[in-house]
Amino acid sequence: MFQEDTMQAIVYERYGTPDVLHVQDVPTPVPGDHEVLVRLRAAPVTVVDCIFRQGDQLAARLYTGLMQPRHAILGALFSGEVAEVGAGVTRYRRGDAVFGASGFGAHAEYVCVPEDAAMTAKPAGLSHEGAAAICEGALTALPFLRDTGGLQPGQRVLIHGASGSVGTAAVQLARHLGAHVTGVCSTRNAALVESLGAEHVIDYTQEDFTQRKERYDIVFDAAGKTSFRACRRVLEPSGVYLSPVIGLKILAQMAWTSVVGGKQARFAATGARPAADRARDLERIGTMLSEGVLTPVIDRSYALQEAAEAHRYVDTGHKQGNVVLAFGPAGQA
Repeated sequence: MFQEDTMQAIVYERYGTPDVLHVQDVPTPVPGDHEVLVRLRAAPVTVVDCIFRQGDQLAARLYTGLMQPRHAILGALFSGEVAEVGAGVTRYRRGDAVFGASGFGAHAEYVCVPEDAAMTAKPAGLSHEGAAAICEGALTALPFLRDTGGLQPGQRVLIHGASGSVGTAAVQLARHLGAHVTGVCSTRNAALVESLGAEHVIDYTQEDFTQRKERYDIVFDAAGKTSFRACRRVLEPSGVYLSPVIGLKILAQMAWTSVVGGKQARFAATGARPAADRARDLERIGTMLSEGVLTPVIDRSYALQEAAEAHRYVDTGHKQGNVVLAFGPAGQA
């Protein structure tokens, strides 16, 4: 039987710089009848984690707590092994390797999730770091391209921020779905983006893609750094601008373009989809990983105790792909 009463976690009690993060021993969660306790092996440090930690955005604080953090442990994505199951759990057994989404609490040694959470079996042979890394980008990019954008084979897709966690997954997924892919990134990331399947790469330090003659069926602003207004001229007459970053501007643009027709601005809260839908996407992502269609991109790995350093690096805005907290031996499958 599982007997560890306490665990190490990265905790924060107030908003601010990475210095607010610290390692603390906290009670190990106990699974209920229909819950699974997962011993974590890896978890990504995402841009969203950093936004939640900073507390600078009112929209984020409405979710995390207005005055102070409502959830002391960050981390929404993970890979690990089932350590214990509740009495009513039938889907998983102790020792199963899994990856998925927890909502909060994944920057710790253990996390408790419902049996029917957005979680599935980790592909055999894939490291826990790789599984955790691909969760963030692919779980966002796949529903955006497939559902929100309605991507069809043969369409032309431009991905802005193509070297980030969402962007690297989007380049690979768009190519797999049959699109002609153009990636926008900096000079140092051009070779990476091309290796992931982009037919054309635009170096934003040298050229403004919004001034080009080419037109695209979909512009996916994976980094949330542009706007529908800026990208509108490079869209086809029925083209779609996609943004994973919510704000008053994109909401207003969505409302306006839904009325006037033609070129559309669209946002979707992919992380708020039903757990069953996200679990099905994870299964498909797992299959694509096993088939070599998707390749995780990991910039740097840190130990759990180095979470503050990981946050500092993500805060620079210059990561390639993903930054991962690794709780076990590097590359552990």
